[in-house]
Formats: sequence, C-alpha cells, structure tokens
Amino acid sequence: MNNWKNKLSKLAGNTKIKQGIFTAFAVAALSFGTGTNALANEDSFTTVYYVYFGDQYIGTVTDKHVVQKLIEEKLAAAKQSNGNLDLTIGDDLAYIPEQVFRTKTNANNEEVLKKLETQLTVGAEATALVIDGEQIAYVQDKSTAEAVVKKLKLQYVTEEQLTELEGRAAADQNNLPPLQENETRILDVKLSKEVSFSESKTSPNNILSVDEAVELLQKGTLEEKKYQVQEGDVLGSIANDHNLKLADLIAINPGLNEDTLLQIGDEVNITFLQPYVEVSVNKEVFKQETIPFQNETAEDASMPKGESQVKQEGKDGLRNVTYAVSEQNGQVVQKQIVTEEVLQQAVNHIVVKGTKVIPSRGEGSFVWPAVGGYVSSKMGYRWEKMHKGIDIARPSDRTIKAADNGIVVSAGSDGGYGNKIVIDHQNGFRTVYAHLDSMTVGAGQTVARGSKIGVMGATGDSTGVHLHFELYKNGNLEDPLNYIR
Repeated sequence: MNNWKNKLSKLAGNTKIKQGIFTAFAVAALSFGTGTNALANEDSFTTVYYVYFGDQYIGTVTDKHVVQKLIEEKLAAAKQSNGNLDLTIGDDLAYIPEQVFRTKTNANNEEVLKKLETQLTVGAEATALVIDGEQIAYVQDKSTAEAVVKKLKLQYVTEEQLTELEGRAAADQNNLPPLQENETRILDVKLSKEVSFSESKTSPNNILSVDEAVELLQKGTLEEKKYQVQEGDVLGSIANDHNLKLADLIAINPGLNEDTLLQIGDEVNITFLQPYVEVSVNKEVFKQETIPFQNETAEDASMPKGESQVKQEGKDGLRNVTYAVSEQNGQVVQKQIVTEEVLQQAVNHIVVKGTKVIPSRGEGSFVWPAVGGYVSSKMGYRWEKMHKGIDIARPSDRTIKAADNGIVVSAGSDGGYGNKIVIDHQNGFRTVYAHLDSMTVGAGQTVARGSKIGVMGATGDSTGVHLHFELYKNGNLEDPLNYIR
C-alpha cells in the first residue's frame, strides 16, 4: 500500500489530477488492501482522505466534512458583504479516500484546515468586458455588461434617440422621412473598438457597478495619481519622470503653464487619461440659419479722404441646410453640408470712402507727433487735477509734427501751456501741442500730415523738456492713445 501512495504522490506532483483518476486509484487501493489483509479484522481499518488543492498535496483528514465546513463558513462570511453575487470557493479541492490501519493513520485535521485557511479564496462568477482580447472590467452578469455599453452610449445621445435608432436598425436608411426644422437624427452610435462579453471568475473586490465600469472605460483608470512637488522639481523633470510630454502634463493640470513656479508640497496630477474605448456618433442635422452679409468698400475720388458714407445697408440672408456630423466622445471631428436651399440672398453692406486729398482737411487718423520718444504721463487725474492729454519725452529728435492735415488756429504763448499750437483738422478734430521751445507755423497756415510745426521744449509750467499733446473730437476731450496710429 505504501508503494501505491508513493506513486499517487508522484503523479499528483507532476500533473493536475482529475477527479475520475482519484476515484480509480481509490478503488484499486481498496482492492489491494482487501487482498493482502483478507484475514484482518475490519474493525482495525479506518478511512482517511488525502486532500489536494489543484495539484498540491495539502494533508490528510479523517473526515472531509471538516473541510466542507470551513468552505461553508468562508462563503457565509463573504456573502454578508457580497450577497447579490454568485460566490464560489474550493473548486480546485479534491479528496482521495483510502482505508488504512488505525494504528498507521497520519491524519491531522487541524493542520490541513490551517493550511487551507490561507489558500482558499472566495471567487465570484462574473461577466468580463473584453477589448482587444483583454479582460478590462468585470461586472455581475451579462445584463449588467449590456447596461454598461448602453450607458456609455447614453453619455452622448439621449435615451429617446438611442431607442429610435435601435427601432429602425433593420429599416432602409435610404428611405427615411425628411427632417423638420432644427431636428437632429442619429444615424449610428458605435464604439471605437469592439467590446465583447465572456463568462469569467474573479475576486468579488473586482466586480464593478455600471457607473464604475463606464468610468473605467472612459478614463482608462478609476484612480488619478498625484505627485507631491519636491525640492528642485520643475514641470519638465516631473513630466520626464512619469513618461509624459510636457504639453500633456500641462493639459491635465489646468492653471499650469511652462513658466509656472512650483512650490514644495504642491500636488500635480500625473495621470494622463487614455480611454479604453470612445463613442462615435454619426448624425444629420437640419437647420434654418442666417447667411451673414458681407462688408464691401468702394472708393470715391470726389469725396474728401477721411469721409465715408453708407451706400447700401447690409442685410442677412436665410437658408435651409442639412449637415452630416461625426462626433468622437462629444467632439465634432467632421461636419459637411449635405443639402442647402437658399431662401433669401444676403445683401452686401457697401461703404463708400473718399480718396480725394485736401491739404487742409484731416484724414481722421493721426501719426505720432514726435520723432520717437515715449509716453511719460497718460491722460487722467494726477496731483488732484485732470491731465488733459499725454506727455511725450526723450525723443531721438526734438522736431514736433502735425498729427494730421489741417489749418493752424493759433500759435503763441498761453500761460501754463507755454508756447502752444492748435490745429483744426476740418473734420471735427482739433489737436493741441504745448511747451514748445519754438514754433515754425502761424495762425491760418495750412499744414500737412507729418510736417514740422515746431521744436520740443520746456516753456510754461513744465518740469522738463517734453511735448504735451491733446486731442478733441467735436469739442469733446478724447484720449489721444485711442487715435494715434
């Protein structure tokens, strides 16, 4: 009998023994025992069970029910928190019975139970969602898996649209009724990759709800990882250390840019979401929409330059248009016009602009009145008084120029302004030039845009050499910086 047990142990160590093989060996063992001990008293024998977990020998018990009791207890505990799952345990357990002399029994029930306590794990019958041959997510059953795929699609279409699409799936798509105004019809909703289902077994902890499975398929993960900034870290090094491109790291961290100064202890998201599958939606959209009018400009050589008038008021048109639209996860990736019917043509808006140059009349736009320099003081309140213009200081040349064509209204000393020139541009605008050192024009003189009218100085109430420049439109003070080009 010991020889038989050695052969059985050797076989168990080399391959996974099926239940039928165990039974055959058990019968042989019983026959052998009966033949060699025919004269022995039957009361001197007892039945023991060799316990195998897969192809691993665990030990010997006198009663296999002690093992079954352990299994039942573990299942009962697991069902308290996973009551709605179909749980299993101990599928790989096998028992080989043998009759042995009572005096040679080496069974140890407690030792076997102790070993099995650490090796037996609770499994759950599940349905796996398979993408590209890989089991990506586990749910309770096939109906739950189908609900996951449906909810994934419902992220981008309505229940009504999906139901309508499924209802005409077998109908002729070429004979659909015309769309009504502002109506959208879904032509197809599909996943970017094939998702199949397969029966599987996994840990109860791996079973996901419908919402969890949808999130996993959409994001590629259920847990976004954060990195805590350490001394010496910069965005580029963090990206490299986590196999990300700098642009991707910035994209998943709103508020960061290449120049962001990181602080020790800051948390940076390092999870670049890569969905397992995306939802593609093809649809047709019928709209009645406006055709915007175009702006058109015409020139008139008889009209003074700087003047303009509307020759024709613009008017929007109207059209019916059907679009074929393709979306990927809600983002439009393609949009084409299928049909278009113009109901009303747009009318261009035509403006006529004068091109006739009149030396005494401004063009309505103004050149910088100095040779270089910078704005040392802007228009606005300062020292509790209104500063009516801008100050220009430190030019490369102290020449002062007329900002536009016009007629000199006055040129002379004016109190705090010092030497001041006023030009009327004959189009509603006037400009003032103050604190000049000298003036080269006089009242009534016609000046051309950009021509010299004086030299920058510090006359009047001035703390240094600069030009004080004011601009008026129809008598109202304006900020020159809004008009100078």
